Amino acid sequence: MSSSHEQTYQRGLDILAQIDKENYQAIIDSFKHSPAPDLGRLAVEFNYGQLFSRPGLDLKSRLLASVAGLTALGNTQQLRFYINGALNVGWTEEEIVETILQMIIYAGFPVALNAIFTVAQEVFESRRANEGGHGESQAAE
Repeated sequence: MSSSHEQTYQRGLDILAQIDKENYQAIIDSFKHSPAPDLGRLAVEFNYGQLFSRPGLDLKSRLLASVAGLTALGNTQQLRFYINGALNVGWTEEEIVETILQMIIYAGFPVALNAIFTVAQEVFESRRANEGGHGESQAAE
């Protein structure tokens, strides 16, 4: 692996740690025994090391954009990680719900309802349940 790729990968890991310091390593490790073990490295390098690290938007803004995009696509599995990450970098539950509601215009009511009632609510409740002594909980991808 070239030095450039290694730097991009490390930059991606650093960004992932900012998004979810408690669970990012478990997410990376989950790829090791998958049918595509290199997919984790590619995702870290490209998604986080190249795209999330670009100038022009801060990490907080990128996470809210990710919540909006995943909501519009109806991708509830990855949405858990990004809602949790958005909360970790300073967005509020109300701001996240408003972002999801905004997607009604583009994706329709069923997508927004699923995002709010099956994903956002689960992440919010999980975090509240774990705040009493364990810090903030994380919902893994």
